[in-house]
Amino acid sequence: MLPRNHIVTLPQNKPALLQPVKSILTLIRARNLVMIVMSQALVQACLLAPGVEWQRLLDANFWLLVLSTVCIAAAGYIINDYYDVKIDAINKPERLLVGRSIRRRRAMFAHMILSGVGILLGLLLSIPVAIINLGAVLLLWGYSARLKKLLLVGNVVIALLSASMLLVVAVYADTLNRITLGYAFFALLISLIREIIKDIEDMKGDASFECRTLPIVAGVRGAKLVLYPLLAIFQAFVIVVALHPASKLLFDAYMIVLVLVPSVWLVIKLVRADRKRDFSFLSNLNKLIMLTGILSMLLL
Repeated sequence: MLPRNHIVTLPQNKPALLQPVKSILTLIRARNLVMIVMSQALVQACLLAPGVEWQRLLDANFWLLVLSTVCIAAAGYIINDYYDVKIDAINKPERLLVGRSIRRRRAMFAHMILSGVGILLGLLLSIPVAIINLGAVLLLWGYSARLKKLLLVGNVVIALLSASMLLVVAVYADTLNRITLGYAFFALLISLIREIIKDIEDMKGDASFECRTLPIVAGVRGAKLVLYPLLAIFQAFVIVVALHPASKLLFDAYMIVLVLVPSVWLVIKLVRADRKRDFSFLSNLNKLIMLTGILSMLLL
């Protein structure tokens, strides 16, 4: 019989069991994948017809399309980390997974399986979707292996892929309209801006491995001089959309307060930014602008 004040300590296995799951979710950028699912669901419900039609989300084939996009995006994140082991050891040592928590061979196998599933699902849905998915897989591989090291090429590739994530929904539904193209342009611009900011943030590691990104070639000041006109184009686009005669007053107010104003704040902070943590903040602010912009679909 145990003494009254004796404390029984049970083995704490739960954190150890959850660690592999956490590593996998981090590797595939689970939060970003949720953003992709939400974005495509909003395109399906809000952009393909006048008004919001949530019943469109009951289409099983649409969810196969979403699954194909998620598989390809997850595969892209994995292959990027696979090729970036040495660079990430300098830029993000605390978040290095491939080669540490996850074996490189297993990471490559997961990439191939996910990419294959994404392409096959696209083929089941339609030839245009399959072509888009195959193109995305090839671009993501090329980006990870080589293109991101080239001046602006990798940035443009990711921006185009961000736009295609929205466009593929309309392509499958055979309803490619002006509003969907507008949101795709929004995604392209904001993604391009963020990619350049991330390149500034990761300059140290990239420079160690002969990358030719914009801030390495032109310096931080030169990269900023490219960002300013891109941000001006983005803000002009938001203003034109918000002031469109056919848009609703609530939508206009939302775009001004939650998209335009944060982008102005981003410019102000960019002017003063000179440290890695400053550009980390700008990258996160950019993601917030992307989120509020996508959510604006609900007000159309």
